Amino acid sequence: MKRTHSRLGRALAGIMVSSAVLAGCANAGSSDSSGGASSDQTLGTRGIQGSQVAPSSPAKGGVLSFAGYAPVASLDPTVTHPAGSTGGTELAAVYDVLIKYDNDSHSFEPQLAKSIQASPDYLTWTLELREGVRFSDGTAFDADAVVSSIDRYNERGGAYSALFKEMVQSTVAKDSTTVEFTLSQPWQNFPAILSYGHGMIVAPSALQGEDFTPIGAGAFTVESLQPAQELRLKARSDYWGGEPHLDGLRFVAIAGEQPKLDALRTGGLDMIYLREADTTSTAKGEFPGFLDITNMSILGNINNAPGRPGSDVRVRQAMAYAIDPEVVNQRAWDGAGMAGSDMFGPQSVWHGDATGVKPDSTKAQDLLDQTKAEGFDGKITYLTVNTPDQQKVALAVQAQLNAVGFDTTIEYVSTATDMVVRTIVDRDYDMTWGAYDVSDIDPEIRLFNTLSSTRNNTISLKSPEMDALLSEVLSAPDADAKRAAINQIQEFVNREQPFLTWASAGQVFIAWSENVHGVTPSIEQILLLDKAYIVD
Repeated sequence: MKRTHSRLGRALAGIMVSSAVLAGCANAGSSDSSGGASSDQTLGTRGIQGSQVAPSSPAKGGVLSFAGYAPVASLDPTVTHPAGSTGGTELAAVYDVLIKYDNDSHSFEPQLAKSIQASPDYLTWTLELREGVRFSDGTAFDADAVVSSIDRYNERGGAYSALFKEMVQSTVAKDSTTVEFTLSQPWQNFPAILSYGHGMIVAPSALQGEDFTPIGAGAFTVESLQPAQELRLKARSDYWGGEPHLDGLRFVAIAGEQPKLDALRTGGLDMIYLREADTTSTAKGEFPGFLDITNMSILGNINNAPGRPGSDVRVRQAMAYAIDPEVVNQRAWDGAGMAGSDMFGPQSVWHGDATGVKPDSTKAQDLLDQTKAEGFDGKITYLTVNTPDQQKVALAVQAQLNAVGFDTTIEYVSTATDMVVRTIVDRDYDMTWGAYDVSDIDPEIRLFNTLSSTRNNTISLKSPEMDALLSEVLSAPDADAKRAAINQIQEFVNREQPFLTWASAGQVFIAWSENVHGVTPSIEQILLLDKAYIVD
């Protein structure tokens, strides 16, 4: 890929994350008709599912085949969004990560790094690198390479770079194995950001010449890449963590989740990524795997920009009161989704006293009537992709909005790329679907990425009050303080309604066959496969 890349390319990476969530927002659970998740709803516990008896020693050889959600078109971390649904596992196999999330200790731990230490005030973080690590081209993996890769990532607008630049004043190589990060404000969860793209270090030699070459310090190197179709990786005998048990990895594109499940059953695949309610539920009963739980898994995004109907808070509030998440759930997914207007539902550790607004058609009509008395004609356009599920969502939304006096037109586009152009590049929409897919582990990262004024967020939200609340979440001294700040964000959303939550939680299940062992889940469905092996 050329070293220059378009804003559309970066935007497409972002929308693919939302698309991945929306593909499977029909998750286990039900809801009461008040719009809030009922107390008996459970999605399961994040982590490895199923019981496998590991052999006495790992097997050697074989190629693990994995059908993910969105196959990669590039292995440049500044282009491909480093999330589990959109290439994060592939990127981690090539570059590794400085920091990983350990699901047993529930903490961020060094991976490619040797250690990371914070100053007492959490304003300085010192990262120590492992000695003797080399990139796959044989060059030294050192502090200068780390700083150079992170600087490039920020300059090219990689995922979460706006947050990094907001929080980090300087990134300095103190010596060959030490990198010091100086922050502008305390952040106890700072290691989290080094488990994504910032922690996927690109070798200096990758940038030589006209084309980008994927050279990293990970356990695998690139054998071949057919963009958006198939990626083949081969194991490195000189990997710092020891030669992988596998000979290689094969990432393939398969459309539809039922074909993936069928292929796993017949041995055509070793691992699959699932989001849809029916396939996820079935696979959890048949195979071991990794279950991840997310928050705000389906939303109604409102264009808050001046000149749009949604620039009037009363219009946004009317939309919120008019649309019952459970009605959307029933009509689109036969009640299989976890409907709710809470940003963080009862299943989340960040669920607070403030809950989302309850549907109230009378309030909705009164608010809309106020705006009509001042000249608003009630007309809005709902933009969506022309797929069966999204048609059902659109019709459910349209019916409820029109019932209180809106005049809603549904406009369909053909592809996710078209949605990117309309919603992220051109911002040419009134209302559309979306997803924030916020993790309980590091909620501040996705919240900042989607709501901060310092970022070109999709909904055109520009609020100093929201920025201050996000800052409180980032610098919260403990869990109680973070929960209180998130609670204030929910109160802000209830009042301003910059977006609408229709499903407060969702799930992802990455299933693998019984003969696959040694998979290490990290953050946001990114899997580390350096210790994985297959038993014949």
